[in-house]
Amino acid sequence: MNSPVKSLAFERHGDKENSTFFEENLIRLLEERDALGLTAMIHEIDALMISVDPGHAIQYIAELALMTPYHYLVTLESEQHLTHILRIDLNSPDILLREVKDPNIRGIFRSLNEIYPIGAKKPNSRYMGEILRVSNLHSVVDLQKARDFRFFSQDEVRKLDFPGNLAVSKPSPYTHNIVAYLERAPDEMRVYSLGLSTISPEAQAAYEKAKTLQNKLGISDLLLPLDHLATRVYSQNREVAILEYLSWSSYYFWGAYNIKDQNSSTNVTKSTHAIPESKSPAKVFTANNTPYFINHLEHLPSPTETFVRNYGPRLHHMAISVKDGERHGKEHIDIVVDAISQNGKGFLLDVIGSKEQGLKQIFSNASEHSSLIIEYVQRYGGFDGFFTKENVAKLTEAAGFM
Repeated sequence: MNSPVKSLAFERHGDKENSTFFEENLIRLLEERDALGLTAMIHEIDALMISVDPGHAIQYIAELALMTPYHYLVTLESEQHLTHILRIDLNSPDILLREVKDPNIRGIFRSLNEIYPIGAKKPNSRYMGEILRVSNLHSVVDLQKARDFRFFSQDEVRKLDFPGNLAVSKPSPYTHNIVAYLERAPDEMRVYSLGLSTISPEAQAAYEKAKTLQNKLGISDLLLPLDHLATRVYSQNREVAILEYLSWSSYYFWGAYNIKDQNSSTNVTKSTHAIPESKSPAKVFTANNTPYFINHLEHLPSPTETFVRNYGPRLHHMAISVKDGERHGKEHIDIVVDAISQNGKGFLLDVIGSKEQGLKQIFSNASEHSSLIIEYVQRYGGFDGFFTKENVAKLTEAAGFM
């Protein structure tokens, strides 16, 4: 069947020049994806998968409950993991927070951390990937396998303690992330077929305490769902990482900006379907313009490549939208940052941007539990971009000091 979606019909943004290889294969891959019906069958991001080391999940639930709109829902206990489900609502992605029970368990995802000097210090702490909703799981998997994309077998899915109703890809050689597919109609509840469903008293207590504080601080109604997810990769993998993700998903290439001062580029992909980022966050890929071994010759900064060399290619931050507006003459993002700062959470820089520029942004310190940064972004009026070049340069520089 032919998809009604035209993945190449969207306006291109930015000033980053891509290779001929990228531009030619972008057209070939998206035209093929549309023609096969994959674009029509693959929908929004239903969930994010994050893993943490033993003993860190409860604290991370509390951290997310304070800093984001997420709520603790339930814990799925399986043989090797506790998988805590966090949810905003059914119009926004869930978080599946996996906590390994035995710190001595070794496996493919731990090995992705252990070859990097800082990543190895928290061997089970990493962003794993996204679960995408599909309308026909069997057809999508068969079509992707025919395109030479690889999946874990159902026996491997079971041994890895993933929900049995998912089709799970092998980790990407470029981002080290996985992509999973979940068949679900738009009006059906999200169900993850895994283990014994319980309410963890510790998780519930930590969640309630954090939400009580969030309400007391007056920021609960200012925090909106996810806006984008930003992955950092090696310079030589920028183009192939983007093309690979577009092949797995139903996203399109929105565009890229060259951040010359920080020797990097920021590349944005968005859903082809007519849905907001709150339902299916944009996926951003950041990479150096040149590899690390050139920098001593050209004396260029290298915050992005330094991050990847220390942590491995992985998700760098999750961006949370802040409600547009102000209260008592103070803009909402400043209210949020001040409230959270006063309760022990640090930030990498001051709030940057302005109403005149269209948005304001800030990065938190990296979480000691997941190594992920939270970005807050407040847009003004009809601004629909993800950054200004001035803002993203400052953010990239600040994140280089992690």
